[in-house]
Amino acid sequence: MASPDLFHDVSFSHVSAAASSPEATAGATAVFGGDASSGAPRLSLVWPGEPRAKHTLEIDLSDAQVFKLGPTEWLCVNGESEATDGVEEKSYSRAIKVVLRTEAESKAFYLAFQRWKQGVISGKAGEPLENGVIIASKSKFDTKIEASSAKMYFHYYGQLLHQQNMLQDFVRTGTYYAAVMENRSDFEGRVVVDVGAGSGILSLFAAQAGARHVYAVEASEMAEHAQRLISGNPSLGQRITVIKGKVEEVELPEKADILISEPMGTLLVNERMLESYVIARDRFLAPDGKMFPTTGRIHMAPFSDEYLYVEMANKALFWQQHNFFGVDLTPLHDSAFQGYFSQPVVDAFDPRLLVSPPMYHTLDFTSMKEEELYEIDIPLNFVASVGTRVHGLACWFDVLFNGSMVQRWLSTAPGSPTTHWYQLRCILSQPLYVMAGQEITGQLHLVAHSAQSYTIYLTMSAKMWGEGAEQGGILQTSTAKLELKEPYYRLSQPQPYVVQDQQQQQLPSLQPQGSGQQVQDGLSPSITVEPDQDSAAFTR
Repeated sequence: MASPDLFHDVSFSHVSAAASSPEATAGATAVFGGDASSGAPRLSLVWPGEPRAKHTLEIDLSDAQVFKLGPTEWLCVNGESEATDGVEEKSYSRAIKVVLRTEAESKAFYLAFQRWKQGVISGKAGEPLENGVIIASKSKFDTKIEASSAKMYFHYYGQLLHQQNMLQDFVRTGTYYAAVMENRSDFEGRVVVDVGAGSGILSLFAAQAGARHVYAVEASEMAEHAQRLISGNPSLGQRITVIKGKVEEVELPEKADILISEPMGTLLVNERMLESYVIARDRFLAPDGKMFPTTGRIHMAPFSDEYLYVEMANKALFWQQHNFFGVDLTPLHDSAFQGYFSQPVVDAFDPRLLVSPPMYHTLDFTSMKEEELYEIDIPLNFVASVGTRVHGLACWFDVLFNGSMVQRWLSTAPGSPTTHWYQLRCILSQPLYVMAGQEITGQLHLVAHSAQSYTIYLTMSAKMWGEGAEQGGILQTSTAKLELKEPYYRLSQPQPYVVQDQQQQQLPSLQPQGSGQQVQDGLSPSITVEPDQDSAAFTR
């Protein structure tokens, strides 16, 4: 049984007609804890200056409800039993008004009520349930995600060393800080929910910007570290409440004016936290509330990288041995070859490896449905800028913080300051040959699965070029199936760029072409080898 939650110097009174106790009691103590005999969660209201056993009002949380009457006032309602001819029967509902000292204590009281009430229907591990006992159904998260994946995920993010890795990504952390501080008017006096709070750094940023109260929701053990960090900054922490739990399950005492989160994974969507971000929007965000970040874009462009292709192909050479301790390994070569090409490559690369200007696909977090993230279908269409071999599709993302005062982008583009996300490349086991001006079409199809990631289905085709091209037709097609959850972390810095004979002509400016909803002109960071000073200061 968890440690009790205590609230001192509360006042309470009966408001139901059946009550026969004193009208009001001040200076009492409210205690959430387990019953001494059964362990069942209860709320105990203890009279001041009296032994607890003598003057305690017990509220069984199994059928209790709580309603907010005012900033510090709550109404607790539950069924009351009385004996009739030796048989206990429910005869009426009991309503008790509880008044806390401060708004902060009032919010903590509500959260404690919900947490202990949840313990009623969760049951004790390893104990059989009695007939007639109602248990809580699985949350939406639990129905989508397999338990082993969720366990590893929350274990990973429950470790400070991984939080440090993200905090030390100064592009990421600096961009969030700038986006919040440059838009103080969006936070001052507002209620903020930090979705997947981690170490609590974004909650502290929101408090620095003047938020009235911040609810930091974190499901992993990192919630305990976040509480210590926030308590260690009392001038800010007094306006922050840490809630351990999934956003799909926790309850909050009030609606949020703004959501803040860092839900982005590799290729923007990996780890499927964007779905939790959208669910939090539907559950907690007030109408016309803001979301930081507001939108995200997946950028794509074909690339040519002979070094990378040879490196991947050479990994399978091991399986071409005919006499490995007397064993012929060659029967497994083809499977090994395809296995290496099923891994997306995560690294930083030189943007001059791109064969055409990029395009992008937009995800509007403020309006999209959660189900739209289960399967993402992106048509591809490019025009080659040079004649070369196309080895696959390069991808990266950016997100927009659409503040009232400043619109700030966080970009992971090649050529921008490197982030811990790097970029991602899907390699074709069979490259395409293209000429300058030739059209490249295809499809990027992402299908979510229960291991908190996506299977990538990539098709790229080179259309007819030159005389007769207007007739359409496909000259070459290459496909790939890749697992986003199992990338090859190359993590190298951009390789020295060598200009080949067929690439002597200068590439045009790599300005992205839109796919789907367009974002206002002037908001998109251009892809340049030398980033401007502003983006270098705050880039993830």
